[in-house]
Amino acid sequence: MIPACKGPDPDTHTPRVTPPPGACDAHCHVFGPADRFPYAPDRAYTPPDNGYENLVRLHRILGISRAVIVHASCHGSDMAVTLDAIARSDGAMRGVCVVDPGVTDAELARLHAGGIRGVRFNFVKHLGGMPDMAFFQRVLAQVQPLGWHVVLHLDAQDIVPLAPVIGGIRIPFVIDHMGRVRAKDGVEQPAFRQLLDLMRNPLAWVKICGAERVSSAGAPFHDALPFARALVDLAPDRVLWGTDWPHPNIAGDMPNDGDLVDLLSESVPDAALRHRVLVANPTRLYWSD
Repeated sequence: MIPACKGPDPDTHTPRVTPPPGACDAHCHVFGPADRFPYAPDRAYTPPDNGYENLVRLHRILGISRAVIVHASCHGSDMAVTLDAIARSDGAMRGVCVVDPGVTDAELARLHAGGIRGVRFNFVKHLGGMPDMAFFQRVLAQVQPLGWHVVLHLDAQDIVPLAPVIGGIRIPFVIDHMGRVRAKDGVEQPAFRQLLDLMRNPLAWVKICGAERVSSAGAPFHDALPFARALVDLAPDRVLWGTDWPHPNIAGDMPNDGDLVDLLSESVPDAALRHRVLVANPTRLYWSD
């Protein structure tokens, strides 16, 4: 049996602090609808349908005008659902793809024309674990001429052993969800210290989203704040933020996306710096052309 995951909180709160014009949700997903965009037979989970229309409705409430759709593993490497959303957005969305071994340069060029600007690799155990590293290195070489980056979805315990591999990457790389570190282990934990060390690399970016995945205390996830603040302090020009809507595979408290926007305001209280995280940084990485 393929486990089903919970849907997002349908009662989205209006944020107390309005995001600046041009704000970007740099990590969100679209799921289905399955009758048009089927889920992969070998998926690790089955989400409830939450397609393009629901995402646009969410962003209207949050005051967000742009988005980066990170293609979800439940759709496999069939990029149709993500490309459809980008095409319907009239330039307001970009995407990050998932590819299979043997992907051709022609296919990558097609994805680029469709608004894809990065490729994602999952190292997380419940989503399949370590990819084949020859495949990983081959794809990085293929996407370099396109000006893409690679998104790394890691478990915290893998950051230290994978640091030599990550440090050897020669294209921009983005680490998802603050490295999925565990708040209860504190900011001095080896995984987070290693993440900070990796962020001293000018090619390194990080997403200060996924507070609900980092938190050990549950909602309102305030124990994730020190980690986000440390990352912003270290590399303010290479930090992104996203909702992670519709929050697949959340075992604990389901976040409210309006509250997550306000949590960002607590992480980054300075308005000019928040503009950098929400507008300038994603523009540079996803809309530079």
